[in-house]
Amino acid sequence: MTDHAQLLAEQRRAMILDEVRRRGGVRVNELTRQLNVSDMTIRRDLDALARAGAVEKVHGGAVPSEAARTHEPGFEAKSALELSAKEAIAREAARLVAPGAAIALSGGTTTYALARELTGIERLTVVTNSVRVSDVFEQAQRAGGPAATVVLTGGVRTPSDSLVGPVADRAIRSLRFDLLFLGTHGISAEAGLSTPNLAEAETNRAFIASAHRTVLVADHTKWGTVGLSTFAELGEVGVWVTDAGLPSRAAEAARELIGEVLIA
Repeated sequence: MTDHAQLLAEQRRAMILDEVRRRGGVRVNELTRQLNVSDMTIRRDLDALARAGAVEKVHGGAVPSEAARTHEPGFEAKSALELSAKEAIAREAARLVAPGAAIALSGGTTTYALARELTGIERLTVVTNSVRVSDVFEQAQRAGGPAATVVLTGGVRTPSDSLVGPVADRAIRSLRFDLLFLGTHGISAEAGLSTPNLAEAETNRAFIASAHRTVLVADHTKWGTVGLSTFAELGEVGVWVTDAGLPSRAAEAARELIGEVLIA
């Protein structure tokens, strides 16, 4: 058995989440043996995953969260998961952006990481419904970086700091952009891309309709998760940029439906 004692917390939690989803539940004593860490460490990991809405704690272990379809974790909770994967995805996705491009970034923690990778690219026009993404470009410009033209939609703020609703939808539909970088709550071959937030689903549909090409930026843990509302079929995605944690069978299934899958 591989010694995982020195794994970073985020890596260990990703492994735990994979086990929960694959097996439908895990026990603390099994995880302590598998990962070679203490009961207390595993219980802290399960607490963190439960706060993020990824699992539900039960006596002696955890099961997949029944609330995953309808509960939308806050930005800070989601930021605590898969940090290394999001950074790798952001670096890979940034290579698709040329100077002078008109792009859109939806809300989410992975698009937020991508925004930080894009601040050095000249003459960008950025459409976003994310307050966090807008702040990244504003702070970079104040620090002397290249100026980007940022169009921040209006709308109602979600727990993940996205602006959604009719105001956002009308603003997005009036614009056209070369590339859309899109985050998602869940990815499934059957259900496509989905979110627990009905208004966010509609805003994401508006983004996709206004984009020449859609680039999905989402880590491997999103595969197999299904939210309340589907907003796109996988065939509508031109490129999926994900991380090396994606199982080979999932990658094969995705490639049958998506134009290109890039592993960061």
